[in-house]
Amino acid sequence: MNTIIQNILVFTAMILAVAFLVKKYFIKKPNAKKACGGDDGCGCH
Repeated sequence: MNTIIQNILVFTAMILAVAFLVKKYFIKKPNAKKACGGDDGCGCH
């Protein structure tokens, strides 16, 4: 019974780790283009 629980926990941890890496490196968010003319605090004016 303990080996079944261990296997479930190991596979769950592995799936979570792979999902995290896929989300971090392969799913890119589009960069928001900010106009630097307003009061957005970018420090370029």
